[in-house]
Amino acid sequence: MSTLKLKDGVEIYYKDWGTGQPIMFHHGWPLSSDDWDAQMMFFLDNGFRVVAHDRRGHGRSTQTFEGNEMDTYAADVAQLVEHLQLEQTIHVGHSTGGGEVIRYVNKYGKGKVAKAVLVSAVTPYMIVDENNPEGVPLAVFDDIRFNTASNRQQFYQDITFPFYGYNREGANVKKGIQDNWWRQGMMGGIKAHYDCVKVFSETNFTEDLKNVDVPVLILHGEDDQIVPYKTTALKAVELLKHGKLITYPGFPHGMPTTEAATINADILEFIKQ
Repeated sequence: MSTLKLKDGVEIYYKDWGTGQPIMFHHGWPLSSDDWDAQMMFFLDNGFRVVAHDRRGHGRSTQTFEGNEMDTYAADVAQLVEHLQLEQTIHVGHSTGGGEVIRYVNKYGKGKVAKAVLVSAVTPYMIVDENNPEGVPLAVFDDIRFNTASNRQQFYQDITFPFYGYNREGANVKKGIQDNWWRQGMMGGIKAHYDCVKVFSETNFTEDLKNVDVPVLILHGEDDQIVPYKTTALKAVELLKHGKLITYPGFPHGMPTTEAATINADILEFIKQ
């Protein structure tokens, strides 16, 4: 099992497969690098070097009780990138991982990053305030925190229904996908997952988006019940210097899994441009 011990002693699990231009994948809350299976296989077969890590507190990495905030997440990525000697990398992030990508690219990516892709991402920020009246109320995130702390085993099954759009009429519900989400979630540490709710809901990525110079592709489902696209994607693309937006009618938050063929093709086309 490949791990990197960071400067603070935390061990980060990672996968590093293949050769060629590297693509690094950043997963969402509360999952792991396993959530990128469909993308890792596709881009490996298309001649890329594919890298994915389990964020601190998630998956097979150390179950941290501190350092569970976005600046540390980005610093962890920077250490892994240096360790693996990644150059001209395409960084792809889903949900919370999208925030991690844009913070990393802004703070550490100059000269190292070729392009970035934000999939169902939380950028620029989610929570409602005077500058974001269309945002999500704090009570929603308080409920996620409460259920993570006190009811995680059942909550991590229940949330898969809106996550994958399985609560929609006529949905093709796949229990294996739900079970895999639950498996990944329960591998991680409860304290890190609890802390990360604040990270994905309240971290403001406005300045990161404004400062990034590389091309950025934003992909978002219009039926995303977890991260509403009007609150995030439509605003994020306006802040980018070189942004491109694709939205998908009917696609859910977990579209990298349920709609992998479409998402993979659009990312590949963007990379080749």
